[in-house]
Amino acid sequence: MKSLVDHLSQYAAYHRDPRNIASHFIGIPLIVVAVAVLLSRPQWGAGWVSPAMLVAMASAWFYLRLEVRLGVLMTVLLGLCIWAGQVLAQQSTLVWLASGIGMFVLGWAIQFVGHYYEGRKPAFVDDVTGLIVGPLFVVVELAFLLGMRRELKEQIEARVGGVRLRQKDAAA
Repeated sequence: MKSLVDHLSQYAAYHRDPRNIASHFIGIPLIVVAVAVLLSRPQWGAGWVSPAMLVAMASAWFYLRLEVRLGVLMTVLLGLCIWAGQVLAQQSTLVWLASGIGMFVLGWAIQFVGHYYEGRKPAFVDDVTGLIVGPLFVVVELAFLLGMRRELKEQIEARVGGVRLRQKDAAA
C-alpha cells in the first residue's frame, strides 16, 4: 500500500499553482457534500444506513490506514457531510436532487477552472485514487496554511516542488 506521502505527493504533482489549490478549497467540499446528498437515499435499518454511509465508512478506513490522526479528522469531516446529506435527502425529491446535482456540477466547474490555471488535467484522470485523495489533500493544504505539519509539507515538496504560479502566467 502506498504511504501518506506517496498519495499526497502524487496528487500534489497535479496541484502546484496556488489558484488551483484555492479552487479545490471550494470545489472539493462541494463535491463531497453533493455525493453525500445524492447517496443518502435510500436509507435502511434505523434510517442512518445508506449508500453514503457505506462510502464514507470505506473512505474513513482508507484515511485511517494512511495515518490515524488525519484519519480521525477525515472521519469527523465525513460524518458532517453525511449529516448534511441526510438532512437534504429527507426533503422533497426536487430539493434533494437539485441540491445534490447543483453542488456536484458547481464543484466540478470550480475544479476545472482551477485546472485551467494549473495547465494540467485533474489527477483522477491518470489515477482514480485521486478521487479519494482529493479531500485529504484539501485538509492537509489547510493544515500547511495554518503552519501545521511542516515535516509532511517538506517531504511532499522534496518530491514535487513548492507551490508556485504557472510559469507562463508568472511571466505575464
